[in-house]
Amino acid sequence: MSGAAAVLDVGKTNVKLVTLAPDGTLLCERAIPNRVLPGPPYPHEDVESIWTFCLDALREANRAHEIREIIPITHGAAGALVDDRGLLLPVMDYEFAGVEEIEGEYRTLRPPFEESFSPRLPAGLNLGRQIAWAKRRHPAAFAAARHYLPYPQYWAFRLCGVAASEVTSLGAHTDLWAPLGGRLSSLATALGLEDLLQPMRRAYDPLGRIRPEVAAATGLRETVTVRCGVHDSNASLLPHLASRPAPFTVISTGTWVILMGVGAALERLDPADDTLANVDVEGRPVACARFMGGREYAAIVEGMPAQADAASFERIVASRAMALPCFGGQGGPFAAQRGEIRGDVARIDLPALATLYLALMSDVSLTRLGATVGDLIVEGSLATNAAYCRLLAAFRPGQTVSAAEDAAGAARGAALLSRWPFPFTRAPALSRFEPLQLTELDAYRAAWMTAVLGR
Repeated sequence: MSGAAAVLDVGKTNVKLVTLAPDGTLLCERAIPNRVLPGPPYPHEDVESIWTFCLDALREANRAHEIREIIPITHGAAGALVDDRGLLLPVMDYEFAGVEEIEGEYRTLRPPFEESFSPRLPAGLNLGRQIAWAKRRHPAAFAAARHYLPYPQYWAFRLCGVAASEVTSLGAHTDLWAPLGGRLSSLATALGLEDLLQPMRRAYDPLGRIRPEVAAATGLRETVTVRCGVHDSNASLLPHLASRPAPFTVISTGTWVILMGVGAALERLDPADDTLANVDVEGRPVACARFMGGREYAAIVEGMPAQADAASFERIVASRAMALPCFGGQGGPFAAQRGEIRGDVARIDLPALATLYLALMSDVSLTRLGATVGDLIVEGSLATNAAYCRLLAAFRPGQTVSAAEDAAGAARGAALLSRWPFPFTRAPALSRFEPLQLTELDAYRAAWMTAVLGR
């Protein structure tokens, strides 16, 4: 297989175009911040800026390495209502709290947790709530619609003109999917979405060739293929699904920390803990936990340079300074609580405190998820944070902690869709971490947990 794969990665915080060689080597990467437009009619994704960036980045990348295919991946809790010409409504920002005005009605429609394995989440984090609200406020748009596309498939549609639905996005806390049955949930029927959400395709399916106007704008060959695309956390999972047996847990990190316990029992999941079932590219349920780790880290460090040494952690543990959840307000086991820093802030190394906080939250989430055996693999932004990995190893002495050697795990996973389902056997390159040795760390963890539960 010759030529490069271009992964369009639309994350909540940043948009990237990552180009990879067939062997997974990172060839080039461009990125811009992903900004939200305030409206009207509601806060929404700036899709036209993303589109302009995508075309420019494809043109630049193709000059250096000929592109053979494009694979879109995006954050969850987003979708697009389209006709044959394009968007009928803007792509809603999932942090828009206005959708909660229909909560009384929506509560009667959404399926029980045992059907959807999707917990009740705030604002628009349940995609079904977004759709129910938009149908009430904009009925004419829905009457004119041809398709409702999960967000990765919206970008595939813009690139190649073929509409599709796909399970990893529909199965990510949307309320619209029944993982055990492998079908749309009762909510999809209640909202009249069956026809709008068809046809279902696999993430790795080639949908079609790029539109002629995309080829003209980028200089790509008209034979370039567009894959159906995948939810970004599920992309991080792919290299490990292909190379190791269960049980293991992939910790996909960015704006969100998503802990995916392959082999963990669904029976342990509790919506009160923000534990849920996502769905892998083959439609199999995967037990997951989540919290808004990237957003919380940024809130704690307050713009300080992200450097922390062992002595910083020793001082925090000795002083019993603590960051207590929750600083994101959008999910996790303690989402109803308000973030608080206890201790002398002037004497605290905030990046160390934030890193310790993320490790403690990850430890709690792993326990509540039931991911207590098997390897832990860190992907994404925290893969390059050695202190986080070493703290996690200290908290989980019975589990090996490893991390990807860079932050491009989701893009590399997406690029594997070019050859999926192929019986891969070679594991991705990982760095293993030994526990960070800190005096009284176990006592600090116990005190932190007592403080969290006692609030």
